[in-house]
Amino acid sequence: MPLFEYSCNACTTQFEVLVRASDTPQCPSCQSTSLERKLSTFAAHTSAGAAPVRTSGPAACGSCGDPRGPGGCSMN
Repeated sequence: MPLFEYSCNACTTQFEVLVRASDTPQCPSCQSTSLERKLSTFAAHTSAGAAPVRTSGPAACGSCGDPRGPGGCSMN
């Protein structure tokens, strides 16, 4: 069963639910079936040739939080 994210058109509640192909999901707040399926973050795809996303600098050290990044402190 796939997991889908929905937004209720009646009460604007956002939720996720496991849905079988033969089932019609309902809003857990108002039981409406007037729903909009949302794109799940984990299901988003990019094109095969897309460049990787770059950040502005190194990530903080995982041991102490040093902003110079891993190996920037004496805890390594």
